Amino acid sequence: MSTPLVWQDTADRLTAALHLTVAPIAITFEAEPSATAPFADSSVPMPQPTADGRTGRVAAGCLFWVHALERTFSTRPDDHANCSVGSLTHGLIDLETAAQRADVGALVEAGWVTPEIFPMIPTVASRPETIVYGPLHDATMQPDVVLVRANARGVMTIGDAVGDLVIEGKPQCHIVAIAKEQHRPAASVGCALSRARTGMRADEMTCALPGSRLVDIVGAIEQAALVDATVARYAATDAERFAAVR
Repeated sequence: MSTPLVWQDTADRLTAALHLTVAPIAITFEAEPSATAPFADSSVPMPQPTADGRTGRVAAGCLFWVHALERTFSTRPDDHANCSVGSLTHGLIDLETAAQRADVGALVEAGWVTPEIFPMIPTVASRPETIVYGPLHDATMQPDVVLVRANARGVMTIGDAVGDLVIEGKPQCHIVAIAKEQHRPAASVGCALSRARTGMRADEMTCALPGSRLVDIVGAIEQAALVDATVARYAATDAERFAAVR
């Protein structure tokens, strides 16, 4: 049985092995209302809704990843409702509902996506009542997904460590659904929509790790990092012969 100390240790090991500058966060989908404190008190009004009725606690669900660096909190489906794409990937609305929303229409009109891509986007299978976010270091139970923000070297190490890493594109948030439903690690090169909203650096990528495999994956990442360090030292030493003749 896992304990909070297990996840503290796992978070520290993951951060060290991948040289993370942003702490890993835990994401847990729950079928019932959560005892975890909500992101915002229900008495606090949401922003004025758009013409199609969209509003939420944040502009898009990926912003909860940023807030989760500071504290653990629970969210309800309505908290995510301003972003129809994120609501779709997280199983909060169905495809037909998403297709009718103005924000999806704007993305299609801009040529960012085509209507044909939406049925192929991975989604969370069962609609959650609650989604809990927070630092992995503070987790008290096994999360469904752990999200890390890594540079290219970190993603290389993850790819070396696991045999089934998939590299995805837009929308960035669908890698959470891949990790949860397929139990596969998935990285995303990111998407302009999410980068603009979250302030993600241009040199960062996100990677979603399945919680069900997390302990084994972290061990494999540590081993891959050691091997990478060994061959990097060899390459640096070998290169010294060429520096001498320049």
